[in-house]
Amino acid sequence: MPEYDAARFEPPAPLAQVTLRNPASGATWPDALMLLDSGADVSLIPQAIIKSLRVETVPGRRYELIGFDGGTSFAAVVQLELSFARRTFRGQFLIIEQEWGILGRNILNAVPLLLDGPNLRWEEDGS
Repeated sequence: MPEYDAARFEPPAPLAQVTLRNPASGATWPDALMLLDSGADVSLIPQAIIKSLRVETVPGRRYELIGFDGGTSFAAVVQLELSFARRTFRGQFLIIEQEWGILGRNILNAVPLLLDGPNLRWEEDGS
């Protein structure tokens, strides 16, 4: 059962390690840090990992993002494979410029998870 991350977040937050794969080249990044965020509609991948995997953005495709503070930005789109909780998700993901990515509801809605806030731990719910 992974512990919440108290080094990067105050209060501590659930952070997962996922594997990302460039479907065109087969290059992988085995330990991408991703915040479990049920408030996010979509998943966002760190720009540095996209560059390392040499994933090309989808030409002419950008999405407007609206943050919790109401601020807006635009994100480029990439095609990736993301492995999390013994499942592989293939499709479009957006790019973010920060150290960790965000696992949004496009992934989280397919995985039963137990967030144990009082004990600052989370796990895949196998029941």
